[in-house]
Amino acid sequence: MNDTIFAPATAPGRAAVAVVRLSGPRGGEALAALAGRRPPPRRAVVRQLRDAAGRVLDEALVLWMPGPGSYTGEDSAELHLHGGPAVVSGVLEALAGLGLRLAEPGEFTRRAFETGRLDLAQAEGVADLIEAETEAQRRQAIDQLGGALGRAQEVWRSDLVEALALFEAAVDFPDEDLPEDVAARAQPALERLVAALRLALAGVDRAERVRDGFTIALTGAPNAGKSTLLNALSRREAAIVTATPGTTRDVIEVALQLKGYKVILADTAGLRDTPDEVEAEGVRRARRRAEAADLRLWVVDSSGGDGSLAPDLLRSGDLCLLAKADLPAGDAGARALADAAGLGLETLRMSAHRPEDVAALEAILSERVIAALGSAEPPSATRLRHAALLREALQRLESARALSAEPELAAEDVRLAARALDRITGKIGPEDVLDRIFSTFCIGK
Repeated sequence: MNDTIFAPATAPGRAAVAVVRLSGPRGGEALAALAGRRPPPRRAVVRQLRDAAGRVLDEALVLWMPGPGSYTGEDSAELHLHGGPAVVSGVLEALAGLGLRLAEPGEFTRRAFETGRLDLAQAEGVADLIEAETEAQRRQAIDQLGGALGRAQEVWRSDLVEALALFEAAVDFPDEDLPEDVAARAQPALERLVAALRLALAGVDRAERVRDGFTIALTGAPNAGKSTLLNALSRREAAIVTATPGTTRDVIEVALQLKGYKVILADTAGLRDTPDEVEAEGVRRARRRAEAADLRLWVVDSSGGDGSLAPDLLRSGDLCLLAKADLPAGDAGARALADAAGLGLETLRMSAHRPEDVAALEAILSERVIAALGSAEPPSATRLRHAALLREALQRLESARALSAEPELAAEDVRLAARALDRITGKIGPEDVLDRIFSTFCIGK
């Protein structure tokens, strides 16, 4: 980190204000070259910015933040410019002319990690906060950025140290006047750790679904009303609706927000046997998408004369929608009611053309999403990377618990568990893992 970097921190294009950030040992020198002199630390002042030839580039708001009290922990500065593309381009060219380097994606946050301002899990929280589209995603990212996982790890570390100390005492001082059951005394700490890591692992799946979206699949026979329902819930013509069976041949996904949670609603091809090769592939994709979904909505044309068989991919807790309730009832609705009762499905009679029915369905779906993803306690671990390391640590601790009569082996398992947990927050982090994580950030962050 001997070089000084710069980058725009706001999106390209015309805007009222554009922000350019600098960080590194020459940050103060570069700021003085552009603005004439550095302003007092952490005090916003208005200065004319000039290039090396003395030409005025802009009249800007300038901030100087000497390290370590900055985002990166280094000497840093921000230039709040008028947001015209020509202004921003001129300032960037002037900074490059001073010998500064354009930052790589995520390099500001990586420097914050490397100077100890953030741990790795907090840095991932920054990325999640930038990508947050919903209230739930924002809350989860803020908690991660606030160091929730790091705090949990400190608790785990206390029990790890206690267990390791007891095992190593049994190994290193066998002839000392120690209790005979000194190694066995590590069991309570191991039990606490195993329970805590299992709880943390259980939260990862929920956190991933908050980030990626709770998936709901519309499934059922052709012309049951799935695409009409998708359009009604998305408030737009997302899917083509015709009277021709088999119109939908691929999975159509729409992102919704329900009570602050991201939901992915998937319209799928109608389930039926068909000789048409393209439609048959659509049916195969429909089945795969429905089987992988968090919730399936079985859509039935309740005005039909022939009842369609309940798809075999339905599970208890799914929802049966008796669609087209604005039309005269047919035999299909009665048969679907009986099938739904046998499968333990909640049923709702509705028409996608009646706003009050769509609102009732949205209320039910919101309840399901909140039940699945809402919790008083936000998860401490939120990513699949965290889950893999937690599983590794858990396996080591379960092995140590089983090997308590052999303290040498148990101590090694506890040490390996500690190493796995340290990699979550980056206390031990291979360079290729760090490169992969920070490359997902945008430039300027």
